[in-house]
Amino acid sequence: MKPWIACWNILLKDMRTYYLKPPNLSWGIIFPFAWTLMFFVRSETAVDVRSLLPGIMALSILFGTTSMLAVTVTFEKKGRSFDRLLLAPIPLELLMLAKTSGAVFFGTLNAFVPIVMAAFMTDLSGVAWWQLLPAVVLIAVSSAFLGLFIAVSVSEVFEAQTFSNFFRFPMVFLCGLFFPVKALPFALQPFAYAIPLTYGADLLHEAVNGMGSLPVAISFAALLVFCGVLFLISLRNVRKRWIV
Repeated sequence: MKPWIACWNILLKDMRTYYLKPPNLSWGIIFPFAWTLMFFVRSETAVDVRSLLPGIMALSILFGTTSMLAVTVTFEKKGRSFDRLLLAPIPLELLMLAKTSGAVFFGTLNAFVPIVMAAFMTDLSGVAWWQLLPAVVLIAVSSAFLGLFIAVSVSEVFEAQTFSNFFRFPMVFLCGLFFPVKALPFALQPFAYAIPLTYGADLLHEAVNGMGSLPVAISFAALLVFCGVLFLISLRNVRKRWIV
């Protein structure tokens, strides 16, 4: 069997089994929709939609991607259906990329729910789409690999959910989504620059409003490094905990 055919079939199986189920589809739309309404319609006064849009997009990607992947991989491992995939005649790296690709696709779609809603409320001309689109994909990839890291570090589904929140909620407050990283206490700023969402949020702020605080090249490079590190750590944990 050619590796790309195996990867494609794993992706199709995950889409049919998990991501395209009506509850997950509705949840995938309602979750970013709820985030959007919560911030866009938070008061009777005028709201600067463009200033809030990057944060809502990032949250939609982060929570949607990590929640789906951490739970599904943990569930398959507990049900031992993941063990059959480990016997497939394809490299482990391709197998894990196939397992995460559905979550990446799901998270990327989540990001466009706020964009569609914002388009009815404000003028989105001037948005640097050439920068926004790859930033969305890289945030989805890094979030998926974070979810993979969580999934291979726990044994139970409830542990995956709890462990996910251990990472996600500090990231929301530290990554500069709604206030600049430089406004944080000095002791917390190193932690802010040690999480991938800081660089993703900065890219989105730059693409939508031209207000990024970091050079674009550095943010893209940092996201790529985080993606590689999280993926390699997850592979190491799979080999150590699930194979050997």
